[in-house]
Amino acid sequence: SSGINAEWPLRPGDQDDYLLGKIADIIHNLFGVYGEDFVQVFDKLTSYFVAMLAPERPGLEHQWAICVFDDLIDYAPNAAPKYEQHFLEPMMVYLSDSNPGVRQAAAYGVGALAIKFPGPSSHYAEFCKNCIPSLVNVISAPASREVENLSATENCISAITKIFKHVIGSDNLDEGTLMTWMSWLPIQEDEEEGPNVYGFLMDLVEANNQFVMGKDNINLPDVIKILTEAIINKTICNEEAVLMSRITAFMTPLRENEALWSAILLQLPETHKVLLSGQP
Repeated sequence: SSGINAEWPLRPGDQDDYLLGKIADIIHNLFGVYGEDFVQVFDKLTSYFVAMLAPERPGLEHQWAICVFDDLIDYAPNAAPKYEQHFLEPMMVYLSDSNPGVRQAAAYGVGALAIKFPGPSSHYAEFCKNCIPSLVNVISAPASREVENLSATENCISAITKIFKHVIGSDNLDEGTLMTWMSWLPIQEDEEEGPNVYGFLMDLVEANNQFVMGKDNINLPDVIKILTEAIINKTICNEEAVLMSRITAFMTPLRENEALWSAILLQLPETHKVLLSGQP
């Protein structure tokens, strides 16, 4: 998620920040309802949000301005090229911002571009690929899994996942790349991004990807550990019926091979065993 949240109570002097947050919320809702039809109204407001992206402006202004352009990409993608001169460079630069909310909003936007403009020769393919090093730096930073940084980090993982799936294509990913990506899983918090991340993992599993599954399926316990942990921490929830059915279809034949299933369970933590033994 791009991460807009403006709520009471306020500290003294926060009224302007609160108002800006509410304006961003309203624009989000208007884009959600009217899509491309809202662009002609948004056009009259663009200069305000472009000004908020200037380096000297506060972090909250950067975050909300990027969130507004994220909504443009999400709900009115055909209009994105008209405004790209305003948002592309800041989006890439602010992936490395010191403020986690700014990083999160920027990462979400990159992922949205990958989804809305798919394919290796799409309008934003090179931009998305050029963002990967900055996204990796955020994920690899020493404190990336601290509470205050976690949402931004998981949005970066999801953004890279979207670039892999929609822009580069899983067949074009080498072993080192996929092993690094798997090492970031599971995500711990962002249930909104869970379907994107684990959906791609299931794409690779169902395609019997040689790197993800490993020689003689040696990585099976790791794959099952990631999926089980995701169900435990609720980044995969039962409401995700399609994803859950894919996971069940993957695990069912493994369970039916008792020797294999026992060997897999031996390599899992106790909490995972309890969950798996309680599932059909």
